[in-house]
This record gives sequence, C-alpha cells and structure tokens, in this order.
Amino acid sequence: MLKGSNTPVPTTTLRVEVGRRSGPGIPDVDASALLLVGGKVRSDGDFVFYNQPAHPSGSVRYEGKRDLGGRVTDTLLVDLPRVEPSIDRVVLAASADGGTFGRVPDLYIEVWDAAAGTSVARFDSTGASVETAFVLGEFYRRQGAWKFRAVGQGYSSGLEGLATDFGITVDEPQHPAQPTAPTPYPAPSRPTAPTAAPAPAPSPAMAPPPAGPPVPLPPPVAPPVTVPPPTTAPAMPPPPAPAASPVRLTKVTLTKAAPSVSLTKQGGTSGTMRVNLNWQVRKQFAGWGSKRGRAVAMHRDLDLDLCALYELSDGRKGVVQALGNAFGSVHRPPYIHLDGDDRTGAVTTGENLTINLDHTNDFRRILVFVTIYEGARSFADLHATVTLQPQHGAPVDFSLDECTVPSTVCALALITHTGGDLVVQREARYLVPARGVSPQRTVDQAYGWGMNWTPGRK
Repeated sequence: MLKGSNTPVPTTTLRVEVGRRSGPGIPDVDASALLLVGGKVRSDGDFVFYNQPAHPSGSVRYEGKRDLGGRVTDTLLVDLPRVEPSIDRVVLAASADGGTFGRVPDLYIEVWDAAAGTSVARFDSTGASVETAFVLGEFYRRQGAWKFRAVGQGYSSGLEGLATDFGITVDEPQHPAQPTAPTPYPAPSRPTAPTAAPAPAPSPAMAPPPAGPPVPLPPPVAPPVTVPPPTTAPAMPPPPAPAASPVRLTKVTLTKAAPSVSLTKQGGTSGTMRVNLNWQVRKQFAGWGSKRGRAVAMHRDLDLDLCALYELSDGRKGVVQALGNAFGSVHRPPYIHLDGDDRTGAVTTGENLTINLDHTNDFRRILVFVTIYEGARSFADLHATVTLQPQHGAPVDFSLDECTVPSTVCALALITHTGGDLVVQREARYLVPARGVSPQRTVDQAYGWGMNWTPGRK
C-alpha cells in the first residue's frame, strides 16, 4: 500500500504485525494501539502496549515479539467484532527504543486475517530519519464496515509524546511532539498550558492612601450563634476518588548481551509479580521436519506447562506446576501460584505464575521453566515471549531464541535473592532430556535442585 491509501478489511479477528530487520545496533521496536473516540482516548485504559497488554473490552491485546531468523515482529491482535460501538478508530503505532527509526531497516506493518492465515494489508514505511515514534496505520469505521489506512506519520518525541497527543497521561516529562513530514493524516493537537497574565501596571487608583492620624477601629462583634434543634447529622459526602496512576512507559528487555536486571534497583520488591508466557505456533508440520533435519511442532492442540522450581531461605524445595495439581499458593509457602493451565496458547492472558514479593526474604531462588506436555516433539517453530510484571517497578520481558534441538523443556528465567538483592536472569535455555528422563528431572539436574521425582498426571 502507498502512504495515505486505504483498503477494506474483514470484520473479524486480525493479527497486526510490526516488523523490521534485526541485527547489531538496530533499535528495538514496540507496537501499540490506541482506541479513539473523536480523536482522543476516553481513558488511559484505551492504550494497549507492553505495560497494558489487553484492552478492558478484550478487543485488542498485545502479544509481544517474535524473532524469526533475522526478522523481528511485534504483534497486536485486534478483534474487530468486539470493538465497542463508540470507538471509531484504532490507531496502530510503533516506538523505537535505543535509537531512531532512521536506524531501523525494513520497517513495515502487515495485517493478517487470524483465522484464514492470509494477509489483507501491508504498508512498508520508508524514509525515516530522526523519528522515535510512528503512527503506521489505523482501522476506522466507514458505513458500518472497517477499513485500514496506511498512515506513516512520524514523531520525534517517542511513545511518550505520541501517547500524550492522544490524551494519555504518562509519568515521565513530556516534550512537544512534532510531525516530521507532511501527511494527509490529521496530526492530533495538544492543548497548551495556560500562562499567567502579566501583572497590571500601577495606576493612581492603586496608590496607597496618604498618611494621616490613625483611625480607631470598632471592637469586633461576635456573630450570633444559632443552635439548631437536635437532628440526625447529615451524611458526609464520599471522599473524592483517587486520581488514576499515570501510564508508565518504562520497561526492561533482557538480551544475550544484557541478560539480567536487579528488581531491587527497579523498585520491584513488594506486592506481587506476574510471570506470563505467551506463545504462538507459526507453522504446522507432521512429524519431523525432513527438509531441515529437525523436530517441529505437530498439532494445533499444543499444550505447554509453565512451571517453577523454588528453594526457600529455610531450605525447603519444591515445584509449582499443573502436573499433579501442584498450583502452589500466594499467601502461604511457597508464595508462588500458577493461575491456570492454558492448553491452547490462545487465552488472552496466556499462562501465568504469580509471585508474592512481600515475601522476598523467604526466597533463595526460583527457576521458571516451561515443558511440552503434549502436542509436539520439540519447541521448534514455536515463538514465545516471557514477561515479568512487578506490581511496582518496570516490567521485564524477553523472547525465546529459535529452538534447533529436539527439546521438550526450556529454562526461562532464574530469580535469585542474595545479599538483599533480587535479580532476574534471562536463561532461555533449551534442554534435551535423556531417554526415560522427564523434563522436570532434566531441568532439576541442569540446575542442581536435588529433588526426588515420581510420575504424575493432570
């Protein structure tokens, strides 16, 4: 598509991919969506991005990144039939982290029919320079149907400035967002802050009165006091609702070059932390991939299990997993809880562990890992994103590398508590179980947990 052009799209569930070429020194790119009424969001909840991965209506959700051998895609899922009738536009944006879009090669946005697996629109954005945010496209209503418009509107103030222009309140200093190129897309306006009026010039009417003898003032008279008859005290008005917290745009992405982060330094050592696994199988093969000589995903009903090995400060060890219904608990040891068992990977919130960070001192180490329960012989052709979302502090995320070995268990992240510091270490380590050895025992042996294992089922 050309910039400014539009095309009809089916009123169904659409997968929106913001893609780029990967490589050393290329900034990271994050996709986001804004649901608008008359050009503005109704509230900060209408902003969907890595820190708010799902719209309250369920119509839009952020699915995270996939690295497909030299090409990185960041994905949004837009369920058009579920978009509320008052919403007239869904703006699709991207922001660059660690540089400008002038350093991002082959930037594009592509819209797919999620059920049919067919591409319905694609716009390749070219000519970027100093921009750090882009409105790449938008869905908009027209005569009861939906269309997609290729926009290509650049901003030099990043996600912060772009979001603010659409009515989002952010918790970082704001800078004016200026479009970098003329475009048929109407650039949103930002209201300017009122300025103080200049002080009036002195005039004779304002001059102090001439000095003279002091004039005695009458003594103060107390106002009359009226005592009302006994009655029921009127109800106190309810206190005003606290102002909503501004949207936090900061995040931490772990990579091979920078694989760890201190939650203590990020302020994320209280409240709870959700560990989310979201995955997608791009290709469906039967059996082993003979052309590539490696194992591949086999079925649509792929069942992954998110699990955690834990060791508490008093030496107790155990596992939290769906197998054996060992779901754990948030409010008593081990202070880790598996929210559920997603057998499809299509649940909006994915599969989650909740860790009670108010009990940080009770933890020595936690290893988050994932196993294939059924549906595939390995993790090949499966693309997953791991997000650790503390209640306080910036979220931590990373993508799994492509699997090239017949692995059925992958160590995701190691959380250690040492010397008062809580550190998250990206593992992303595929393990290959020996014949007759379970995935759980395999990861135990690799990390020296030293537990005894017995067969279980769910």
